[in-house]
Amino acid sequence: MKLGAFSISLSVKDIIASKAFYENIGFTVFAGDLSKNYLIMKNGNALVGLFQGMFEKNILTFNPGWDENAQALEQFDDVRTIQKAIKSNGLSMVVEADESTSGPASFIVVDPDGNPLMFDQHR
Repeated sequence: MKLGAFSISLSVKDIIASKAFYENIGFTVFAGDLSKNYLIMKNGNALVGLFQGMFEKNILTFNPGWDENAQALEQFDDVRTIQKAIKSNGLSMVVEADESTSGPASFIVVDPDGNPLMFDQHR
């Protein structure tokens, strides 16, 4: 399966402090909107999302159809195809993508330690 770009989405308490911290270790703002309490920070191929007040836990995020520069990939596995494959391996979804649709969709599965993994397709 081609899962797409990988990032970690962090639930932060103070987005200004978190932005400064990640800038101090070499990250720069890549995307997002500080006034809406979220930023995507980038260092090389590494992506860290900073989200204040949007969710409780940190989330491992995969973006099918995108590379680490948020550029569209010509060939990729649709999020619904990935979901079907994961379900066929016996895993349960916490949030499920509607398999009768196409285009943007997402699903969430939780690993054995309670870490959510979100598969979030934007196109």
